[in-house]
Formats: sequence, structure tokens, C-alpha cells
Amino acid sequence: MLIFPAIDLKDGRVVRLYKGDFDTVHQVAEDPVETARQFRAAGARYLHMVDLDGARDGARKNGGIVQSVARVGLKVELGGGIRSMADLEEVFRLGVWRAVIGSAAVSDPDLVRTAVETFGPERIAVGIDARDGLVRTAGWVENAGLDYLAFARRMEGLGVKYIIFTDIDTDGTLSGPAFSRLEAMREAVGCSVTASGGVGSNADLRRLGEMGLYAAIVGKAWYAGQVDLAQAVREGGPQ
Repeated sequence: MLIFPAIDLKDGRVVRLYKGDFDTVHQVAEDPVETARQFRAAGARYLHMVDLDGARDGARKNGGIVQSVARVGLKVELGGGIRSMADLEEVFRLGVWRAVIGSAAVSDPDLVRTAVETFGPERIAVGIDARDGLVRTAGWVENAGLDYLAFARRMEGLGVKYIIFTDIDTDGTLSGPAFSRLEAMREAVGCSVTASGGVGSNADLRRLGEMGLYAAIVGKAWYAGQVDLAQAVREGGPQ
């Protein structure tokens, strides 16, 4: 199972949220580039980045930082505010390896289909963020009223091969991932599923690996010193 340490950006800072609540935003690291270097030194070869400004407001303003981080040598997966083909072209120019389409997958599914056809399924992921099993959009603020499994099947039907599932009620809590919902997702679609939210220990990561998931995202747990990233990468297997 691949390990994706995470950097969330807001106003150029590395931050974390609790259950997606922007009122809880707090800085967890000084320098995103140095943080990426620490991840690489621990053996990570992938990085999950979220532009929170883009996710909430649709105005991505952290492009320069994303480009600098991409030069560290990690394969960067970026989400947040990607809502058009022009946005996709822009982030790929920054050196991003894989783009994550979130809210736009709900409002403009044709974008997802065109993106997969244009850039290839390896470079496009769909982020499905849910609370109580219902998809949320616009930085997790708006309830789209869609069942997360039905939506995942719809995305698979558009050619999507990679899904990142975030259970909002566990995100930033360190209380453990939503294992049952992740298992239901893995069984519902043939896509490669990445677990996001709730990881609080290396034991959590081992359990996710045993479930046969494609990857897991490690955010707050690393910043809080509760996950040994080097150990997680070793136990995850070839990266």
C-alpha cells in the first residue's frame, strides 16, 4: 500500500483542520518545501497536497509553492479548486503528477470524462468527501445529497481509476479511519481506493493495508508525532 504524507496549504502556510472546519485551521509546519524534504528523507515517494484556498473559494493562489514542492522529487497529487481543463493544464505545468477533481466532479461530470480521456486515467483522481455517507462539496461546506457509493460507481462509469475517499467525521481526529465505509467503497467499485482521514497510528495504516487499499494519506498523525513515516513506508511495501 502506498503512503501519501499530506501538506494542506492555506494562505501559503502548512495547516490542518479538524473535521474540515475552517474555523479550526492552525499552522503545523513552517516551510512546505522543507516539510516535503523531510517526507522524502523518510522514504516517501508520493505527496498529497490540498490547496484549501482553492477548495473553498475556487481561487488557487498557492501555485508557486506547489511548483517548489514538486521540485523536491516526490510525485505530487494535488486537489483543491480544480474545476476546468484550463485548471488541469495549469497544475500539470507546475509539475503536479496527479490532479484530484473534487467538487467539480459533482457539478460537472463531463469534466471528469474529458480529463480522463485527455490526460489518461493515471493522472486523474476523483476526491469523494462525505459526512454520514453523503457527498460534500465546496471545501466540505455544501451537502450534495448524493450517496458516496452511488457516486463512486458513477465516476467509475466515466473511466475513473483512482478514488480518494475522505470520511469528514474522522478527518483530523486521530481516532482511526472509517474502516467500514472504506471497505464498502472497496467492494463497490473496481477503482484503486485511497483512504483519507482519521489515521492516528502505524497500526491504523497496517489495517488499511490488510484491507487491500491502494494507498493511505497521513496528515495530522505525522505532524503530531503519532506515526513513524519511515516505518509506514517500509511496511507499506515498494513505493
